[in-house]
Amino acid sequence: MGEFEDQYTAELEGEVKETRGALVNDTITVLSPAEPICLRETATVHEAVQTMLARRQAGVLITDAEGRLTGIFTERDVLTRVLGRDLDARKTALAAVMTRSPDALSVRDKIARAVHSMSVAGYRTVPLVDAERRPIGVVTVSDVIRWLASLFPEAVLNLPPGERLKRPHAIDAG
Repeated sequence: MGEFEDQYTAELEGEVKETRGALVNDTITVLSPAEPICLRETATVHEAVQTMLARRQAGVLITDAEGRLTGIFTERDVLTRVLGRDLDARKTALAAVMTRSPDALSVRDKIARAVHSMSVAGYRTVPLVDAERRPIGVVTVSDVIRWLASLFPEAVLNLPPGERLKRPHAIDAG
């Protein structure tokens, strides 16, 4: 092996160790969760969709009078529970079409837990709550993908199309 390959391999191994550490240790905080859109059960689907579009978010969180999370309504719900049932978005209250008592995480949870929730339960949007179950943020699949992309070793990201790594076993994150 030449001097260049030795240096390349050493740099790659260092980047792989960083990636492994991030996968095990990073909390949801590093994802920079979006501020949640919170509405009451009495809001209409139309109001929710208009707010989602204005804020460029995939869902809204439903809260009770004390500000505690009681439900979630996402773009998937618009398709399956509103349009799929021919409901009138201007007349349908969120209470009729939201997912009640959704799973939620805290910003102290590990990213791996959010990924697990998304993978096992099929969630694309996960609410973040404080100790009293008041919404403080939202994490989406896109947030996780951006974070994962930031972890890839530069050597992998800079490969020309169709090119292969010379030592692919050196970047196995498993």
